[in-house]
Amino acid sequence: MGMSEKHDTGIAVSPVTAAWGSVVSLAVGVFATVSTEFLPIGLLTNIAQSLEVSEGTAGLMVTLPGLIAALAGPGLLVLSGQRDRRTVLLILSGLLVVSNVASMLAPNLIVMLVARLLLGACVGGFWTLAPSAISHLVPHGLQVRAMSYVLAGISVATVLGVPATAFVGDLWGWRAAFGVTAAVAALIFIIQSLLLPPMPASRAFGLKDVLQATKGRAARVGVLVTMLIVAGHFAAYTYFKPILLHIFGLQSETVAALLLAYGGAGFFGTIAGGWLTARGVRGTALIATLLIALMLMLSDLGITGLGLGVGVAIVWGLAFGLVPVSLTAWMVEAVPDAREAGQALLVTAFQLAIALGALVGGFIVNGIGLEGALVLGSSLTGVAALIIWRSL
Repeated sequence: MGMSEKHDTGIAVSPVTAAWGSVVSLAVGVFATVSTEFLPIGLLTNIAQSLEVSEGTAGLMVTLPGLIAALAGPGLLVLSGQRDRRTVLLILSGLLVVSNVASMLAPNLIVMLVARLLLGACVGGFWTLAPSAISHLVPHGLQVRAMSYVLAGISVATVLGVPATAFVGDLWGWRAAFGVTAAVAALIFIIQSLLLPPMPASRAFGLKDVLQATKGRAARVGVLVTMLIVAGHFAAYTYFKPILLHIFGLQSETVAALLLAYGGAGFFGTIAGGWLTARGVRGTALIATLLIALMLMLSDLGITGLGLGVGVAIVWGLAFGLVPVSLTAWMVEAVPDAREAGQALLVTAFQLAIALGALVGGFIVNGIGLEGALVLGSSLTGVAALIIWRSL
């Protein structure tokens, strides 16, 4: 390789700058998709009141994108064939802009849900292709580090995305929050068009290839564990703001600060997850799962106050920050010869679990109350921890 190279944009850059610049562009792409996917969590009460629906029903804004993303992960992998991954990722980033604009203008819940369906396709495709694209960008020895940076976009989204959009929503309304996110998504599209190099697919995948990845026991256990952890987490986390308001008895201003604390802890958890996962994938997943289960149980004790609320938010965020990187590494280990197929399986399990967790959690919140969602979440994550421990 020479001292410099040119991307399709015609801009000359050094190979090192090109590689890590591309990694950063993928990380901010993940940041944008996750910010948009989880945006309603920080503004659930506001949106529900504006669209004149219950908080449980408004949870469909999280459920439906998850369902579509679960199908879009393997579906777009198959449909994209051997197309350049750069082209596919740019199309998905453009779709993200469209979804945010449609959400901003939505006059009712139906239009909002259609916009969120578009988002689901974007999330499923981007989450499937972005981590596997790392193999095109950096040498093998740096891929775990690069993957942790890309997945850190999830935690940065909770640090800057969810709290920032919640802050904007409280000041100027939830529509303004979607407008800001649309502008950020447009900027990220431009950045990716400048920095992403051509990334030709090594092979075309069929549905058979994706299903083939489930034949290994490690992959099947990984899918099961992912479903339990993520469903348990989102059964409660979808209603995180109401939990802080009604379970812990905190004020709205304090809740906004705790959303930021949760995200900050999640960011450090993801960065630490890259280091911990390199030393033990399943051990890292076990630590994360046990901590989430414990925080959900503590939240259900009926103890109010700022101290416990702060502790739960920080530890819960730190623990979930470990989840994406440890589970991604789990599937890489389980399906080393078909990483994109393994990632498609993971995305399907992850997003389906988000949808089911939020959906069942919504029914429970409407029928029993927030305490029921906490019991469900702690039970599911507790079972996941037991399965991981037995697989060590």
